[in-house]
Amino acid sequence: MYRSIVISPDAELSQELILALEASGRIEIVRTLDHYPTEVELIRSVRALAAAILFVNFQSLKKGLEIVQILESGGIPLQVVGFDRKLDPAVLRATMRAGVREFLTEPFEVRVVLETLASIKTLLDRQPAVYGAANHLFSFLPSKAGVGTSTIAANVSAALARRPNTHVLLADFDLSCGMLRFMLKLTNEFSVSDAIERAGDMDENLWPPLVTKIQGMDVLHAGRLNPNYRIEATQVRSLVAFMRRTYEVLCFDLSGNLEKYSLELMQESNRILLVCTGEIPSLHLAREKLAFLKEEGLSARVSVVLNRVPKHPLFSKNQVEDLLGLPVACVFANDYQAVNRAVEGGKLLEADSDLGKSFTEFAAQLTDQPGSGSEPAKRRFLEFLRPAATIAAPGRD
Repeated sequence: MYRSIVISPDAELSQELILALEASGRIEIVRTLDHYPTEVELIRSVRALAAAILFVNFQSLKKGLEIVQILESGGIPLQVVGFDRKLDPAVLRATMRAGVREFLTEPFEVRVVLETLASIKTLLDRQPAVYGAANHLFSFLPSKAGVGTSTIAANVSAALARRPNTHVLLADFDLSCGMLRFMLKLTNEFSVSDAIERAGDMDENLWPPLVTKIQGMDVLHAGRLNPNYRIEATQVRSLVAFMRRTYEVLCFDLSGNLEKYSLELMQESNRILLVCTGEIPSLHLAREKLAFLKEEGLSARVSVVLNRVPKHPLFSKNQVEDLLGLPVACVFANDYQAVNRAVEGGKLLEADSDLGKSFTEFAAQLTDQPGSGSEPAKRRFLEFLRPAATIAAPGRD
């Protein structure tokens, strides 16, 4: 069935058409507009709803042609069918010159509607209504709690949002201990769970109240602690499909607990950024998660991010690479004071600070370069973590 939008200031005529379209069994009406929309409203609606056909009432020839022009200028890949109460030859000529190939009038007989839809199907087969999708999806995965993953996710997302024509969403999917709401002092009452509950019918009207705009990006927080909340894979896929149509970049802040929905998000992602510190417990768990992700067929997407590195680290970057068998994609210096000041103020780090510049550089690396493309590093490092069972259980931090 083709997802369709009906635009008509004539409510009675609109209803007649909808009944005829539904009787055909080939059309799903996903939205009815009782007015001619603005350019922003039109583009937002067709993209968010992934419409394939737009039925436009040419009661106002000028307004109808403006809609066709907006779609053409914006490269919106859907078919337009005109309709009105009667067929005016002047209107028909004008719409045909504008590229509208089909026009329906009262009474909307099922036979005529089916013939029109058959013609539209031929056009859609030649040029499917495929909408542009987010090219960059990043999952930020902590090796263990407390390694600073949310700080990196938030600041890298903000750096991505500073790039021209880049609409970014940062979503906190750590339902057991989400930090973005606290870190950014968000007061929005809606959260990930609200988005998940509405995933099946999400559109451009339901979405804006769910997110908060922070420094050029949209943020969807995890809400209050709710570790028992269950998310189905179908809900994740439906919600991510909407997100893809709405943003150029998606960033997911994960819990590290490897829930089924987290794996689903990682399956959707281009890059999985495994964040760890240079401490033995963190490196141990990073290696364990790498082994698990390899079993899930996700290891090729993983990049290692080494965080909170002091001036004189216990283990060098090369040693960490030897241990994990992957190159370290980025190293972030330890700057507790700057991070704590930002958290106290509910802000992100200043872009011109040393750490802020590092986030900006990493954001450029993520969007300008392909996936990790990494080969396992030759093992030279001390075998201090083998066998893994000999390591004492790490304490909580």
